[in-house]
Amino acid sequence: MAYPTTTQPAHETGLKTSFVWRWLTTTNHKEIGLLYIVSAFTFFFLGGTLALFMRAELAAPGMQIVSMELFNRFFSTHGTTMIFLFIIPVLTGLGNYFVPIMIGAKDMAYPRINALGFWLLPGAAILIWSGSPDIGWTGYAPLTQVVYSPGHRVDFWILGLILVGTSSILGGVNFLVTIFKMRAPGITFKNLPLFVWSVLVTQAMVVLATPALASALGMLFIDRNLGTCFFTAQVLDPNLPCFGATTDVVLWQHIFWFYSHPAVYIMVLPAMGVISEVIPAMSGKPIFGYKAIAYSTVAIGFIGFGVWAHHMFTTGLSPELKLPFMFVTMTIAVPSGVKIFNWTATFWRGRVLLEAPTLFALGFLGLFVIGGISGVYNASIPIDYQLQDTYWVVAHLHYVLFGGSVMGVFAGVYFWYPYMTRRMYDRDLAWIHFILTVVGMNLTFFTQHYLGLMGMPRRIADYAPDLGPLNLLSSLGAGILGLGQLFFLYNVITSRYKGKVVEKPMLMYGHPADAEAVPPG
Repeated sequence: MAYPTTTQPAHETGLKTSFVWRWLTTTNHKEIGLLYIVSAFTFFFLGGTLALFMRAELAAPGMQIVSMELFNRFFSTHGTTMIFLFIIPVLTGLGNYFVPIMIGAKDMAYPRINALGFWLLPGAAILIWSGSPDIGWTGYAPLTQVVYSPGHRVDFWILGLILVGTSSILGGVNFLVTIFKMRAPGITFKNLPLFVWSVLVTQAMVVLATPALASALGMLFIDRNLGTCFFTAQVLDPNLPCFGATTDVVLWQHIFWFYSHPAVYIMVLPAMGVISEVIPAMSGKPIFGYKAIAYSTVAIGFIGFGVWAHHMFTTGLSPELKLPFMFVTMTIAVPSGVKIFNWTATFWRGRVLLEAPTLFALGFLGLFVIGGISGVYNASIPIDYQLQDTYWVVAHLHYVLFGGSVMGVFAGVYFWYPYMTRRMYDRDLAWIHFILTVVGMNLTFFTQHYLGLMGMPRRIADYAPDLGPLNLLSSLGAGILGLGQLFFLYNVITSRYKGKVVEKPMLMYGHPADAEAVPPG
């Protein structure tokens, strides 16, 4: 199946339109995919800037740079931005660009709904950033109640996330219909590219899980504005709303994590799909265990809905509830392990090309395994009691989402960059980007495992002096990590205009197959 050599027009009006109008009104899946990718990376750098401010503040004990309130606002906005405005949209963008091509469809099933799904995101971003509340990215009750967070910052945050959720649901339905109904003859579920498999399962999870979060956000909004009492803590003042009401703040956690733990796999599975395309192409051999990888993807999708309460072991749940969640949480490591072994076996005795996509795929394997192993520790109830809400959890989360999702995104961007732009990126800059990213990533977050074991709570702006040396190392690592991303930004922008023109992108990686073929699935 060949890549088109030119981008299809956004619409067939026969009239010459301006560049801006073309991109504002396009319904072409490749152009919408690029809009997703570019906007997502914009928020990647904005959210990363907030992280650098936080790490600069945490480089030494005491308050040096920002106030505690501003630190908390930076923290909340950083987490919300990286998850809802970067990782999920950038992977949606890759799916928009490549899924129709891989299944032989001319476009997505509903092109205008596809465009609507994207254009909901800028409005959502404006609301989230203009609100920027100091409630944490998880929005736990009772911090989100109007008694504790007056004004409209939390309301803006809620409305922004509802728009993000609406965008996700529209995109999810669109992907499912496209994959089920618009495959070319001969493309079945037995030979579906593994990237498409990952998108299929991911979007099924999006459609099933996102309405739960949207419902919780809606209940929280009317709690704040109409006086209902879904998530309100016990109110002792008879002059305040909900006085004497029977409420349960843990209800928010149940609903939030019912969405948000599947959301972890929503953010990781497409990156795994990218890796499943990159590794065989860069190894010069077919993927090892195609069926095992496909079935393990489906297994992760099913099991992912049964693990949410492991975030809540310290909330007073009964042991009868905790034990099943501990078991299921440990079980979900099995299909992920299957993928790791199959990817490693694909590399084995292959003609491996150490280009940028390969480097980031290898980085994905190593860093994601570290995140997975630390997650198994978290699954153990007695260990979780000691590690809950410490920097160990921060380290685990970032090894999964940065070491996993973001490294997978970088592998995909470098791998498909010649197809999307018809130009080659600077290989030397890509190597520098990889080295700085891996060094900075490990220095930043591996150090935080030790901080967690020493008892440092997360989500704090100050700490005891004896934790200073490790925090300084972590902050230095964050600076190295941020520097590496500047090399990436410079590389992809300048290569778009000055990079070597690529007529047959597959040959740039030494692939012996059809030079115009989509990477084998």
